[in-house]
Amino acid sequence: MYKVFIAEDEALIRKGLIYSIKWDELNCNVVAEAGDGKEGVEKIREFRPDIVIADINMPILNGIDMIKETVEEIAYSAIIISGYNEFDYAKQAIKYGVSEYLLKPVDHNELIEAIYRAIQQIDMKRSYQAQMSKKDSVIQNKVIDNEQLQVTNKSVVVARMIEYIKENYMNKIVMFDLVEELECSATLLNNKFKNETGTTFNDFLNRYRILKAVELIKEKKYPLYKIAEDTGFKNYKYFNIVFNKYIGCSAKDFEQASL
Repeated sequence: MYKVFIAEDEALIRKGLIYSIKWDELNCNVVAEAGDGKEGVEKIREFRPDIVIADINMPILNGIDMIKETVEEIAYSAIIISGYNEFDYAKQAIKYGVSEYLLKPVDHNELIEAIYRAIQQIDMKRSYQAQMSKKDSVIQNKVIDNEQLQVTNKSVVVARMIEYIKENYMNKIVMFDLVEELECSATLLNNKFKNETGTTFNDFLNRYRILKAVELIKEKKYPLYKIAEDTGFKNYKYFNIVFNKYIGCSAKDFEQASL
């Protein structure tokens, strides 16, 4: 799963990018966000994303300088978001490996296409790095096969954990259920999940639940307490706490803004 980081100083746009895209269908997970370039540098170094989506015009440090400061260190694929008056400036970022330029307001279909191309770019970077790291080493086929088997098993385990969330997010989820099904310890499962997705199992679960809650609120068919129950939050107060943590406002305020 590809780790995505989003840097955008306008909170509504940033949250819109995070919660209007079905990231799991793109084999992606938003691991962090930032409202300025300085915070962005810190988050990129902490979470080491595969894809960075950044606005150019941000306070303290702009998006291009943020990319300039980190891209050689982390080697991610970057997508720039810019206004019309910033587009010439955005083109300067080509020397830093920016793969795409998107003009505001961002069209979601264009963004999804840009993400697919960014994934292709990061895959090529990884392939090149892997080849270079093996250039001076003679590796036996048995060792290679063993490494590939380990990677495959890891991906299968994490994929099953994500599938379990999708199938059961509306119910109480206990890690012990996965421990029995996958025949792995809770510690091992948590570590595998964090290593591959960039977030903890519980954080991914809560983000997925809030994503589903946002979809239901936009449908305008159900009261908020019902949406909370249907997305796995049996306590409406706790639902609001989690909703505010990820969206930046209460579920009620979001509902009113969506009218």
